[in-house]
Amino acid sequence: MTVMSSIDQRVSLAVSTVIFALRPHPDSGLMTLWLPLVRRIREPYEGQWALPGGPLEAHEDLAASARSTLDRTTGLAPNYLEQLYAFGNVDRSPGDRVVSIVYWALVRQDEVARAVDGENVEWFVADDLPPLAFDHTAIVDYALARLRAKITYTPIAHAFLPPEFTLADLRAVHEAVLRTTLDPANFRRQALATKTLVPTGTCLQGTSHRPPALYRFEAGATSPAPEEQR
Repeated sequence: MTVMSSIDQRVSLAVSTVIFALRPHPDSGLMTLWLPLVRRIREPYEGQWALPGGPLEAHEDLAASARSTLDRTTGLAPNYLEQLYAFGNVDRSPGDRVVSIVYWALVRQDEVARAVDGENVEWFVADDLPPLAFDHTAIVDYALARLRAKITYTPIAHAFLPPEFTLADLRAVHEAVLRTTLDPANFRRQALATKTLVPTGTCLQGTSHRPPALYRFEAGATSPAPEEQR
């Protein structure tokens, strides 16, 4: 979609998506954040990696465009999709004036195995990316900082988990996102103090020791926050 500014400059609108999932690190084997990138097949930046996305079509709203990108690149339809930020520096796209509305999606661990890589699509460790086209490195850096901040004061970690999970599962998500080791006892105390966890009354089966209790997240709290105008 293209609009005209007050000074008759053509401004194109695009929608890009940062898709975060947890996968084992190729070296350490520890769970870490990954995201898919798309290799550009035309100029500018032909051959370089970029975030999935494209021009906003006249018949699509913003969220629909982001979901279309998710389906096209990964075959996924995650529950958590939120508008992240708008990027519109004048020189962010050579020769064009492009404003990108960026969404982020968080993918549950049980969905990751069903992801289908599209043509020219490859998954990368989020903290170890190749040079990206446009200002997409800055966009990923912003998304990572936002996620790492938000996980400390909101229940966003549950977007990576199945409906029922143990406190160890929840702690593992926090450790993967924050890239640190957390004390199990302190984490348990802090997690239960949030009052957002509901015991299911059941335990994880098939363990050799005392079965850990299963929890679910309070109904409605896993939904993404309303889109913010930033």
